[in-house]
Amino acid sequence: MTGTRQTRAVFPANPARATLDKAADENFPVAPFFLPRDWRDDLMAVYGFARLVDDIGDGDLAPGGADARHLGVDPADADDRLAMLAAFETDLLRVFDASGEAPRHPLLQALQPTVRRRSLTTAPFIGLIEANRQDQLVSRYTTYDELLAYCELSANPVGRLVLQITGTASPERVRRSDAVCTALQIVEHLQDVTEDLGRGRIYLPAEDMHRFHVTEAELAAPTGSASVRALIRYEADRARQLLDEGTPLVGSVHGRLRLLLAGFVAGGRAALNAIAAAGHDVLPGAPKPAKAHLLREVGAVLRRARREG
Repeated sequence: MTGTRQTRAVFPANPARATLDKAADENFPVAPFFLPRDWRDDLMAVYGFARLVDDIGDGDLAPGGADARHLGVDPADADDRLAMLAAFETDLLRVFDASGEAPRHPLLQALQPTVRRRSLTTAPFIGLIEANRQDQLVSRYTTYDELLAYCELSANPVGRLVLQITGTASPERVRRSDAVCTALQIVEHLQDVTEDLGRGRIYLPAEDMHRFHVTEAELAAPTGSASVRALIRYEADRARQLLDEGTPLVGSVHGRLRLLLAGFVAGGRAALNAIAAAGHDVLPGAPKPAKAHLLREVGAVLRRARREG
């Protein structure tokens, strides 16, 4: 993982800096030092948007109400997530309106040059907002297909934006990218079962819970039963299959972008390995891979890319 010090973009210390500093906690590198500086700036600008919209949806905004004030919302109403998301979407549209009012939030102000430089469209950004709206209204998923539809909004737009920023988007690459991003989202859900349950959400499909005879009460236990661990292993295998489907994306590009995308795939693989090393017991806390394990996975992904390239 890499911190935000790798980007030259200047942001106010609070709350934007606190939001951007969360990049170091992701399963994958956000804007590593080896990328061209303009790519790093643009990737961090997109990350700032994606992280903030998730923080709004999760109720994880910095204390003090600064984000609400930037968006024109009374800080007393900052806990109204739907109202905050609506205000955030309004401010997002200002990013794309060159002749109108400038965006108000510092992270959206930082995003505007990226949007113009890369000719980005509203669709992936709106998708990320819609995913967080859905989080306020939907807390359970009956089928795996329903979960995949959620990932189409919550995860896949990020990969598409990376391809657009780097000028490498094509239908086949987008398809592979979607598989990787969906896998990474599922991995995060597996790591965060306990945290998500604390927010009142379960991202394990109900049909799978029924198949493995897992109840919601079991997910609240301090450690996973044999049934819970079998369920987590089943979902982890699905995520690994998606990573396998998406991995040829790495070999389809060259240079530093190949290394970046290898980092994304390797981050998912390393996290899955950490889950397996924990015996698929994710309830005590999110299993996280050691840096050495992540680097080893990066090497394995790059070797595969060379063979397939």
